[in-house]
Amino acid sequence: MTKLPLFVVTGASGTGKTTVSSHVRELLPEFDVFDMDIIDNVDWQIAKENWLRVAYSISLSGRGTVLCGTMVPENIASSNYIERFERILFINLHCDDTTRETRLKARGWNKNAIEDHRNFANWLVQNADTAFNPAMPTIDTTNLSSEEAAKQIEQWVKRNWK
Repeated sequence: MTKLPLFVVTGASGTGKTTVSSHVRELLPEFDVFDMDIIDNVDWQIAKENWLRVAYSISLSGRGTVLCGTMVPENIASSNYIERFERILFINLHCDDTTRETRLKARGWNKNAIEDHRNFANWLVQNADTAFNPAMPTIDTTNLSSEEAAKQIEQWVKRNWK
């Protein structure tokens, strides 16, 4: 059985992962594209393991999977499914702090939660070359439409497919 790559669109909350997922789905009909937030699970470690299990099951048919949700290598390091993929590639959606804060306030987020995601967003950018293998590219969604961001994701997936 040939191993396939798995694609993960990650980023802090408010950067556009959910919004972009439907556009990526339209641009990549040969892939299964999921917004990871559709599973509302209290235990994110179990949810992430289940997402890898779903992606692996899809790969058995020769199709690729794109997961759109907050995930980093550390979240899946102990997964039983990591070795079943050729590699797991990440791309980061990022926006400036003011834009993220505006988006999250509109969702009713409190100051502490917004600060946590500001810190997480900065960590992703600062560690894109060291915590991710291969290095993780970043798409700045501050002034980019979700359609334009989706086109960049489509190009990244196609460049790295098989």
